[in-house]
Amino acid sequence: MKRPEVIIFDVNETLLDLEPLKNSVNSALKNDQASDTWFAQLLHYSLVETVKGTYNDFSEIAAAVFKMNAEKHDLSFTESEIKEILNPVSELKPYDDVIPALKRLRSAGMKLVAFSNGKPGVLKDQLEFAEIDHFFSRILSVEACKKYKPHPEAYKYALKEINCSASDAMMVAAHGWDIAGAREVGMSTAFVERPGKSLYPLASAPHLKLKKLTGLAEVFNETGSQH
Repeated sequence: MKRPEVIIFDVNETLLDLEPLKNSVNSALKNDQASDTWFAQLLHYSLVETVKGTYNDFSEIAAAVFKMNAEKHDLSFTESEIKEILNPVSELKPYDDVIPALKRLRSAGMKLVAFSNGKPGVLKDQLEFAEIDHFFSRILSVEACKKYKPHPEAYKYALKEINCSASDAMMVAAHGWDIAGAREVGMSTAFVERPGKSLYPLASAPHLKLKKLTGLAEVFNETGSQH
């Protein structure tokens, strides 16, 4: 694996800890497992949109899926209540290893990009609240191409935006589906082993598996050569 020119980071659960959002969903639905189901269905229905050729933004799908789950629990919420329950998505803290890793990668001369399924406004708010927005040369959302990751067109859009070939870019994510999608378009990949996250066994393995994001900074030394 050669040293990439650009490192592209997924945001939710890769850089930012979703725990406050999950706690809010669990509390509202009165079930400790509700957030896991809700988030899995959020990803599921984002792909339903992509497969059927339509587009609603990630926040709209999140609210719709929450409403579906509320009905399953025989609960009812107004639109404003749902918005308030999901509001913690804009106030998430980065994992402890994120800022040290981003600092080291930037000091090593790496170009960093954030790329999310989230809508642009929410993504901007997230990274600003976490105080990591300044590390990224570009902050990209799939909204511009209206194809959710892991659709190949999403990654191709990001690569075109940063004027980078797939072979010169690395995708970093804590989701097996994101790693699988990036690999299919020819990107190198690094999987971050966040709690509860695992790789998809039927997809090609990532080039790197990291216990901590700081491990990525250790792969490339300060002079730009690979260890």
